Amino acid sequence: MYLEDSKTVVIKIGSSLLINEDKIIREKWLSEFAKDIKFLQKLKKNIIIVSSGAIALGCKKLKLNKKNLKLDKSQAVASIGQIELMNLFKKIFNSKKINLSQILLTLEDTEQRRRAINAKRTFENLFNLGFVPIVNENDSIATTEIKYGDNDRLASRVAQISNADCLILLSDVNGVYSKDPKLNKNAELIHEIKNIDSKIERIATRSIGEHGTGGMKTKIDAAKICQLSGCYMAISNGLINRPIQNILKDNSCTWFLPKISKLDARKKWIISSISPKGQLIIDAGALNALKNGKSLLAAGIKQVKGIFNKGDHVRILDENMTEFARGLSSFTSDEISKIKGQHSNKISGLLGYISKSEVIHKDDMVKVQ
Repeated sequence: MYLEDSKTVVIKIGSSLLINEDKIIREKWLSEFAKDIKFLQKLKKNIIIVSSGAIALGCKKLKLNKKNLKLDKSQAVASIGQIELMNLFKKIFNSKKINLSQILLTLEDTEQRRRAINAKRTFENLFNLGFVPIVNENDSIATTEIKYGDNDRLASRVAQISNADCLILLSDVNGVYSKDPKLNKNAELIHEIKNIDSKIERIATRSIGEHGTGGMKTKIDAAKICQLSGCYMAISNGLINRPIQNILKDNSCTWFLPKISKLDARKKWIISSISPKGQLIIDAGALNALKNGKSLLAAGIKQVKGIFNKGDHVRILDENMTEFARGLSSFTSDEISKIKGQHSNKISGLLGYISKSEVIHKDDMVKVQ
């Protein structure tokens, strides 16, 4: 239902789908998956593939164990594996007459507005040319501090930037179950999730395989981003042949339904930030003002956490440390520390120069709740 109605679809492939536990490349599976992509193209859908596997394929080529890799060496292995990954896709997808392109992203490419817009335009131009972009994190240069950390979150951010209607995470599980299906025979697949509450969070226990970098927890994190940016998201079993056809025919998966759909592209980008640089804790008066659509002023700020610059993403929390909104700061964290709790007419005197009166303008802010 949700997939059929989608114009732009992002599909994320986990490493375990491309290479099995015996480190054998699953070419037959990828060939069947390519048939799914061809089918979606015939339905006039724009497709983006976010694929893991560069490091896993690099380890296979070099006969290394991924678990023993340090960051600097994993970057080199990723560089080697990226060629293997694209060659694998090219060989199989060319046989189905599917044109491919490659896009490597870093965290800063999506967290900086100008670069995010450039990425969006690139996607649009590739769609117009009839190409399917294959996206991966640029593991060869990304450091721990500036990494998505997993391709689930990367895929959700790509979905937001490309204004996709639907994100499908293909993994080695059917979706989210009421209980751990490995331990409970009566566990039931949850077909739709509207709110990610504490119960869903508890179900999402982290599990890490040999080739993957995350588990259900990272998929729940991705779902949160999709829900906030107005995109449907599915977790589905990709180990079977023709996994997309399986979703279309049986809907055997878990769908996360979006919370927000009426935001413009800029505000979707703000609310979907993966790595806000800091936090502003505000008092009850400021909270009420924000609820009424006002900007955040210095007088209502009680505490500043983190180090950030002007224009950076920050979280806005109430006195109970519950996140209420996200926004782009008009001041640095150091400046806010000097003016917090003060009336706007005192800001110039405290800082020694004329500046804006709003710490976060209402046009640069999006409510989470």
